[in-house]
Amino acid sequence: MAKSSAYLPLDSLVDLACRDGVDIRPTLLRVLTDLYVQKPVHSADEETQYVELARGLLDGVDVPTRAAVAARLAAYPAAPAEILDRLGVAVHTATQSGPHDNPHALMERFFAAARDERRSILANLDVWAEPPSPPSMPASTETIHRLESAALQRNPDEFSRVLERALGVSKARAEQITRDDSGEPLVVAARALNMNAAVLHRILLFLNPAIGHSVERVYDLAHLYDEITPATGARVVAIWREASGRSRPGHQSVYWDDERRDARALSTPARYRSDRGRITQSSYVKSSGK
Repeated sequence: MAKSSAYLPLDSLVDLACRDGVDIRPTLLRVLTDLYVQKPVHSADEETQYVELARGLLDGVDVPTRAAVAARLAAYPAAPAEILDRLGVAVHTATQSGPHDNPHALMERFFAAARDERRSILANLDVWAEPPSPPSMPASTETIHRLESAALQRNPDEFSRVLERALGVSKARAEQITRDDSGEPLVVAARALNMNAAVLHRILLFLNPAIGHSVERVYDLAHLYDEITPATGARVVAIWREASGRSRPGHQSVYWDDERRDARALSTPARYRSDRGRITQSSYVKSSGK
């Protein structure tokens, strides 16, 4: 097949992108797509070459890159059908959502969506939703300890109760976040609370068996945590909070629930109420009843 001179240099870049230690696939796919959409009409050979190159790059790029490419191709009348199909979820989101979508409707779609569409929504939140009210402040150390303790005890009810107050959302929303079997809402909440990544990893492993029993799933969610920004997490939580009719989170005080502790909270082992990472001898004595 004769190759257009405009694409010849890209073949060597594809080879370079596959070498260990050099990952230029996201940049290469964006550049390749930008070059493609600059021409209103392509020959059969040009389209075939773009499809072959893009096909080889798509599976190895991150969600923001896929979303950006989907947005470019969704607005291009002559976009190749095969690539649109491979980007199906992201393209659907890009074409069905527009700038300044109703943020509450967008978040409802987020909970109903599959993994790829959820990540596309997060990657494009700045485009699709007006900024909500000011973001929340990070959670207190005590609140993070309570969340981790509830997860380690595999107690989703207690976790949801603490999360409700920490985020300032409704009880129903907190339970939805806690019990979501895919895990993206929990990662978003952790970002908004400025949770330490190591703490999040332990919560993912213990809180929900549907997540914790899959090492690949935990690893994937940990990668998502690194991808999204604290600002994105805070904006999503602000939308959840506004939908609950609340203006601010409930974790303003470290000991916000001192007067509300129930039997479950009182049963939390002392070692999880101590300073981060400390497991004292007295903790073991108390927990073992010696």
